[in-house]
Amino acid sequence: MIKNGRDLTAVKRAVEKLKGEAVDVKVNLGRNKFVFYEGILTKTYSSLFTIVPTQEFKGKTSFSYAELMCGNVKIRPRLKLQNQK
Repeated sequence: MIKNGRDLTAVKRAVEKLKGEAVDVKVNLGRNKFVFYEGILTKTYSSLFTIVPTQEFKGKTSFSYAELMCGNVKIRPRLKLQNQK
């Protein structure tokens, strides 16, 4: 079920803006199980996008835009500390 009222093209544009950026990822595995990790959004394709984890991670690293729209996957830009440049 799609949770928000955004259309697919708006979601794709939002993800495209994050390309090359560090992001925080939250993946809903079901039954109140979540996976959190940090990564860099490296590639965007017509139906999916890929995230390369910055730490060792043995999970899913490519996601469809539909997963974002449904809320199964959430990404947000990684907050940069002012001391880091």
